[in-house]
Amino acid sequence: MAQNVADHLLRRLSDWGVTEIFGYPGDGIDGLVAQMGRTEGAPRFVQSRHEEMSAFEAVGYAKFGGRFGVCLATGGPGAVHLLNGLYDAKLDHVPVVAIVGQTARSAMGGSYQQEVDLHSLFKDVAGAYVQTVTVPEQLPNVLDRAIRTALAERTPTAVIVPADVQEADYSPPGHEFKEVPSSRPDPDAGPGTVLPPESEMDRAAEVVEAGERVALLVGQGARGAVDEVLHLADLTGAGIAKALLGKDVLDDTLPFVTGSIGLLGTRPSWELMRDCDTLVIIGSNLPYTQFLPPFGRRAVQIDIDPKFIGMRYPTEVNLVGDAAATLRALSDRLSPDAGRDRARSRWRETVEDNVARWWRVLDSQARLEADPVNPMLVFHELSPLLPDNAVVTADSGSATNWYARFVRLRHGMRGSLSGTLATMGCAVPYAIGAKFAAPDRPAVALVGDGAMQMNGLMELLTARRYQHLWEDPRLVVCVLHNNDLNQVTWELRAMGGSPRTPFSQDLPDMSYADFAESVGMTGIGVDRPDQVAPAWRRALAADGPVLIDVRCDGNVPPIPPEVEWDQLVDTARALVSGDPDAADVVRRGLAAKAREFLPGRG
Repeated sequence: MAQNVADHLLRRLSDWGVTEIFGYPGDGIDGLVAQMGRTEGAPRFVQSRHEEMSAFEAVGYAKFGGRFGVCLATGGPGAVHLLNGLYDAKLDHVPVVAIVGQTARSAMGGSYQQEVDLHSLFKDVAGAYVQTVTVPEQLPNVLDRAIRTALAERTPTAVIVPADVQEADYSPPGHEFKEVPSSRPDPDAGPGTVLPPESEMDRAAEVVEAGERVALLVGQGARGAVDEVLHLADLTGAGIAKALLGKDVLDDTLPFVTGSIGLLGTRPSWELMRDCDTLVIIGSNLPYTQFLPPFGRRAVQIDIDPKFIGMRYPTEVNLVGDAAATLRALSDRLSPDAGRDRARSRWRETVEDNVARWWRVLDSQARLEADPVNPMLVFHELSPLLPDNAVVTADSGSATNWYARFVRLRHGMRGSLSGTLATMGCAVPYAIGAKFAAPDRPAVALVGDGAMQMNGLMELLTARRYQHLWEDPRLVVCVLHNNDLNQVTWELRAMGGSPRTPFSQDLPDMSYADFAESVGMTGIGVDRPDQVAPAWRRALAADGPVLIDVRCDGNVPPIPPEVEWDQLVDTARALVSGDPDAADVVRRGLAAKAREFLPGRG
């Protein structure tokens, strides 16, 4: 029997190591879906509830699996629905390949049903490579190039396959004019090691060697260079701050790791940047310049991608290269005893004192009275209970604040969120994608009730459906239930000077625990502080997916590590302009801020 294009596409994906395709069916991909049921060894089709969720699941799979993710959708509305998840991949530099159907070639250009100009649709989000397979001989080269581009540039790409091409007999490209062959898939091939020029390495070593108060800022690009980062920190006596996408790069229990940086960051990270005399940025593209050191400090940046180097701070030396190899070469040029220098030792002691004090502050803030539950307590109680191999996802919203500051990820744990797009609705599908990438690891999704109502509720059905495939079936979804689009409420207050507007911010009340029970999951309701830790213990000991529904106080403020005067003025204006929760906001805010000055006291 002749092999058709759909069969060859699926077999070639298998040759690339693809085991799951996240998607939703439609007539534009009928040929591919039908062939999945006939092709032995074809990747498993994981059906989401919506194509946007398919894309998010592919992103989560890629983020936590160290491989590229694949999502599949029909043309027209299915392709449109993929966009948000693909933009999430683009902005967080995640390799994802979207395979998209299209109307038959004979109907293209005829305003046919569901016909959309897919090249125009995808030209920005998948601009690194988007191509339509118009004849069978194109397929291997187009598919392979899409995968190789996604991996090389850490970006989404798109392969468009018209419906009639999927069902056409496959014939390979020949040794002929205007036919382009492709070599075999190489799923285990990695990028080569790139090193900066020796002269630039010497310049960088001179800058770092001269510093007495060195700060390191690490992002997700440093994930493969943990030992090298720690060695550099030992050589220089440096403290280490982490960009949000790099939160899981280093163990939060290390005494000189100051935690997250930025608006959602910690005070020790802010102090580290404020007081350092030398900055080394490793694999980070943090956009918030105001949280980096004052201009004029000496700085070095290391990044594998020259497009993103020297963009955020006036760095003195820019090293384009692999983080681990570049750090080894840099450390070899430094004095092995430099970290014992008295000034550097005092600097390290100051950093560690600031970190230790901060954790005491957070412990105190988490135990502040709230109505009914302090959301900080939810995250504070989770940290010591997390299994050593846990995967943690956080949604965009107020949950991001508490994840960034309170969750202490230890060595071997993974965590991520939508870092640059900051889109709502990613945490649950991320966690599902993570479960397919690492079925032997428990996953925890931290979600606000706004994101849960947006799309998380329906994706619980996906988790329930596929839990039998996971070696460790634990997937815990924790919902911060305050009936408010809380992060936007605080942005209105602090950045717009507007009081809370119930007509836009209030959410319809419901029981998320009851909904979970109704779809066959375990639901746990929490409405008292003393129920938080037991709920986490029960969920993390379960033998299947669990949802924890925590009724928490939306008036606990996510206070930045350093509050700017304009933010204070705008917040005050909002509160005196008729904010319905003004009294609670002031009381909660003053109590939380006081803990920074009197940690551990009542």
